[in-house]
Amino acid sequence: MKKILIYNSGGGLGDSIQIFTLILSLQNHFKTSEFFYLGAHENHYQGKLKEYNIQLKTLNLNLRYFGFRWWHLFFAKKNFLRKELGKIDLIIDLQSKLRNTLILKKIPHNNFYSSTYKFKLCTIKGDYLIKNHLQNLSNFLNINIKIIKFNLNKLDDKYKMESKRLLPDKNYIGFSLTQGNVYRKKSWSVENFIDLANKVSEKNLKPVFFIEKKETDLIKKIKLNVPDALFPELYSNISCPALVTALSSRLKLAVSIDNGIMHMIGLANIPLIVLFGPTDSKKFSPTIDNIKILDSKGIYDSDDINTITVHDVFKLI
Repeated sequence: MKKILIYNSGGGLGDSIQIFTLILSLQNHFKTSEFFYLGAHENHYQGKLKEYNIQLKTLNLNLRYFGFRWWHLFFAKKNFLRKELGKIDLIIDLQSKLRNTLILKKIPHNNFYSSTYKFKLCTIKGDYLIKNHLQNLSNFLNINIKIIKFNLNKLDDKYKMESKRLLPDKNYIGFSLTQGNVYRKKSWSVENFIDLANKVSEKNLKPVFFIEKKETDLIKKIKLNVPDALFPELYSNISCPALVTALSSRLKLAVSIDNGIMHMIGLANIPLIVLFGPTDSKKFSPTIDNIKILDSKGIYDSDDINTITVHDVFKLI
């Protein structure tokens, strides 16, 4: 297995973080293989997520939003052949849109794995599980792929040292409330977070908010209403997802909506409470040891995340 190509159509940081375990497990098993990444968007592993040290080469076919335009069907193979890479030994398709898969399949390959059309487009037929790509690939290749999760030791020591400087004590409770995808209303109200943070303070726990520095109005509002609130990133010259993960390792527990920061926190493998509204909790929640899901669809038969009450969350802390 000399060349392995991973295709991911999701564009958010969380979409990329979600497949850390898949990538690390495959790279551990196929130690001498060359790994390529093809995305509909930029390769975050070489950009905003580079501090996590996940090594994936970009396969740039000069087709913007690869797979999302039917005309890509006529250029995918042609543009790939210009790279003079030969055949890809294994293509791993991590999405399930038929159009995207058909376009991806134009790239010359020996083995093709995809969940699209109930796995019928795979080159090796079998009984595969919808949600477990690693298990499926073990069956697909007739091998046993050991699961390797992200380890904090992969982070540079400077992030750990900075997180200890910013959060030197114990009993911190983290909060993440801003959403990256503006097209889906999955934010729990800031008033609810303020109420919850004050209840946490009354229990002698320290509320820590993960909010970008540019959100000045939001930070000001929380500071005004939660006197004990901490914003560690405001007091650091470092600004990157890796610092969020390092800071998360200092927390007792965290509460988050479905967003990219949720996945950054999840990499620290700390106890996590996640609130879901319109999005799929089974699909997007981190796979960690201690996670509690509050899904408004299951609790209140509503995709409105704000039907979840402060009491619902606080009783889990």
